[in-house]
Amino acid sequence: MKGKMKIRFPLSIAHLAVILTLLAGAALAHAQAPSRIVGTITAINGSTLTVKTDADGVHQVNVPAAAALKRIAPGQKDLSTAETIQFSDLAVGDRALVKLDPGAPAGTSEALQIIAIKQADLALKQQTDREDWQRRGVGGLVKSIDAASGDLVLTSGAGVLAKTITVHTTKATMLKRYAPASVRFDEAQPAPLDAIHAGDQLRARGEKNADGSEITAEEVVSGSFRSIAGTITSLDAAGATLVVKDLATKKQVTIHITAETQMRRLTEMMARMLAMRLKGTTSGGQSGLGGNATAANGAAGGQHGGGGGQWSGGQHGGTGGQAPDPQQMLSRASAIQLGDLQKGEAVMLVATDGANEVTAITLLAGVEPLLEAPAASQNLLSNWSMNGGASAAEAAAQ
Repeated sequence: MKGKMKIRFPLSIAHLAVILTLLAGAALAHAQAPSRIVGTITAINGSTLTVKTDADGVHQVNVPAAAALKRIAPGQKDLSTAETIQFSDLAVGDRALVKLDPGAPAGTSEALQIIAIKQADLALKQQTDREDWQRRGVGGLVKSIDAASGDLVLTSGAGVLAKTITVHTTKATMLKRYAPASVRFDEAQPAPLDAIHAGDQLRARGEKNADGSEITAEEVVSGSFRSIAGTITSLDAAGATLVVKDLATKKQVTIHITAETQMRRLTEMMARMLAMRLKGTTSGGQSGLGGNATAANGAAGGQHGGGGGQWSGGQHGGTGGQAPDPQQMLSRASAIQLGDLQKGEAVMLVATDGANEVTAITLLAGVEPLLEAPAASQNLLSNWSMNGGASAAEAAAQ
């Protein structure tokens, strides 16, 4: 009898260990399963939605007849007034927040509730927000922060158009900061004033004084981004990357290009006009990459999106009859793709912060005349627009 116990007892412990391991694994898998997904509807097949999420790829979700379907306007947060809709009212391109049923069979995703925003409504809201940021927004590099008063001083513009702007914040100001390595407005998170540092890029929207030198901010978005000016040493169209030799550090930097990266090319005439405009002179320098590498490194400031869409910063006006504003000139430059770039040409770009590998936010080619003008290159791209995602449905459901 004792001999049998010696055999059975160790086996029972082994069985128990296996059972506990399986249970722990099942509990972990259940804990890691998402409770909701947020993204854009890319396909509808029968009662199944395909949703491309903002975070982790594509999900297929079955929508049973019992699921609660609601439609809200962009920015709406009170679900008590949301419109009840049918499954047939959903369309490809709509934004959706899908709350998942935790009791669904293993390996399947079923919706308990869907909160949707029509694609057309979202586009209209984005356009309205872009216009509001243009009209009531300011932006630039943070020069100083006064924590006691809540005031920040920005430097904006370039060359002869450079100016300082004082941003007044209050307890009611919505302060947000871009997530590390992110260029999406909808991924910006609430952050205190002391998270903002000198040298950061910042956009603010609110009530400006008559000359735009002061603004009482309703919303502030800040982040640390990197400015790079250099020459392309290699291109990988399949991998959506290029390698640039930074003229300031003399080091190679791998640049990732995404669908949200804004890429434009200046014509030679436009580049020379822009350099002259920023320097306040009547003649441009010679083309070529010679010049001051350190000054070239300060070529670009960061960009900030708002309101779930793409927008461009406020215009810096000159005196009547003078050449167009630099931001207007950038907006008229031709849009390009990665395949339009060539090894050996010069580029200026704003990217996520990083030492050897970054993601481009904005990239400008055809910039050789600008790299010869140290003052002209400062903050050139600081008000160029940047894409941002839209998560109004997610905000509404919180």
